[in-house]
Amino acid sequence: MSRTAASLLREALETVGVRYTFGIPGVHNTEIYDEIESSASITPVLVADEGGGAFMADAVSRSGTSLGTLVIVPAAGVTHAASGIAEAYLDGIPMLVISGGIRRDTGRRYQLHDVDQHALLKPITKGTWLVERHADVIPTLYEAVRVATSGEPGPVFVEIPVNLQLIAGDPGRTPAYAGPVPRESRCTGADLAHAARLLAAAKSPGIFVGWGAVDATSEVTALAERLGAPVSTTLQGLSAFPATHPLHAGFCLGRAAVPSAENAFRDCDCMLAVGTRFGEIATGSYGYEPPANLIHVDINPAVFNANYPAQVSLEGDAGAVLAGLLAVLPEVPQAAARSASVAAQIAKDKAAYQAEWFAHDPKGRVNPARFFSALRARLADDSVVVVDDGNHTFLTAELMPIHRPRGLISPTDFNCMGYCVPATIGAKLAQPDKPVVGIVGDGAFRMTGLELATATAQRLGVVVCVFNDGELAQIAQAQQIPYNRKTCTVLGPLDVAGVAQATGAAFVRIANDGDVERALEEAFAAAATGRPVLVDVLVDYSKRTRFTEGIVKTNLERFDLPTKARLVGRALWRRVTG
Repeated sequence: MSRTAASLLREALETVGVRYTFGIPGVHNTEIYDEIESSASITPVLVADEGGGAFMADAVSRSGTSLGTLVIVPAAGVTHAASGIAEAYLDGIPMLVISGGIRRDTGRRYQLHDVDQHALLKPITKGTWLVERHADVIPTLYEAVRVATSGEPGPVFVEIPVNLQLIAGDPGRTPAYAGPVPRESRCTGADLAHAARLLAAAKSPGIFVGWGAVDATSEVTALAERLGAPVSTTLQGLSAFPATHPLHAGFCLGRAAVPSAENAFRDCDCMLAVGTRFGEIATGSYGYEPPANLIHVDINPAVFNANYPAQVSLEGDAGAVLAGLLAVLPEVPQAAARSASVAAQIAKDKAAYQAEWFAHDPKGRVNPARFFSALRARLADDSVVVVDDGNHTFLTAELMPIHRPRGLISPTDFNCMGYCVPATIGAKLAQPDKPVVGIVGDGAFRMTGLELATATAQRLGVVVCVFNDGELAQIAQAQQIPYNRKTCTVLGPLDVAGVAQATGAAFVRIANDGDVERALEEAFAAAATGRPVLVDVLVDYSKRTRFTEGIVKTNLERFDLPTKARLVGRALWRRVTG
């Protein structure tokens, strides 16, 4: 029986378990949307902008509940979505991007939306496909999903020309769907044994985990306890190890890390790094040198020895590899004593850092530490916190403990502003029974804040907290330290209450520390009714994060003496002259 490509697409999406699609219908995908509307298991979500839709799809994938999927128009839809697709690509997040395409059966040139989409997307996807026959629709989509979810995950793109959507054709024999890619370890027994010997012999072992370890929390925990080793995390990997565990040292490494992590890894002589590329943010702008005895676990072999040489490279899914390592790692006699000592120092350092922040005078505004302390107290362990790119990102990393895997979602390596509001929506759709809170700076909020109207339309009780200081604070602080002035970072006035009214969201303001607990209670009560809530937090950013101070110092030290003298001299002169 002849079928349209649109109906075949619907069948494929239902089979692979897609629950939501995000996008905007247009002349080149109307047939697809008509088919999806008839699906009993897929809900199409209309977004304000395809870029927001891409961030929503990204968050759905990060939730681990289903594959985030875009259905967009060609050309402009693709370019609008490109930032979200690139974020998923650099962060290792699977995403299925489906676009309509121009007619391929007329021979006409200069059609509407006639651009080479595959050339546009090649650098930021794992693969692109142009479907040319009805019989190729389902096999192509199954292959695209396999590529998106295998190895290091990432986005894929499938273009389906509008003529195939409209005109029925021979679908051929429908292939069977192979299902999710199984967890796999490609390590040799010799490599696992070598890694085990290094860890067992270490005097001060440490474990550093990224997003690639987010589904291997139990294995990481078992290894940390067997070794008595502290665990630090990357930004994206903040939820890969529970902050409630006494061996949780905190965010980052080296001078850009929180004190508990910096101290715990100061004398590290053997590091087990799991699911991290040792990228710029993860290492505080490469301000930390791992020990010579580095054991690197990752599903993507391209990351091995890219930035730091490893004694042992273990390729495969983190859970599978670590299970194999646990099987050959002997009991470590000194682990119990080492664990108690390490945990005591971590607890002491964490308490001191919190006390330092609590002692900070916010000058009538909101102390970030008091905000996060109150927020943490209100949230269940399985809540989801979504952040954007900005100063608030690193405040969250340093001051907001995350208790469960996938409990924090953050743009990292592409570092795209505007992520939070749409990603908060995606996270809530994927996990409707969990509280979802967005933390966004006022600069990033201006980019995608109108997607709150999508949250209202979907009746999503999310809480979005805007850290409002009237400035691009992260870059302003990075300018102030070396230049002693700020350039092009002051934002114009923003009526946050007006945005809430325009999008149908409830509104709450936190003007100072005294407002925090009452305002959060009010916000969560409103969210419980199925209404999004916009919280205007008049935050004080005058105290810098350890991360900001650390990376600025690290980068300044890399300059040669004449350049360093010029930069320091300029800053001092400006301080004197104003």
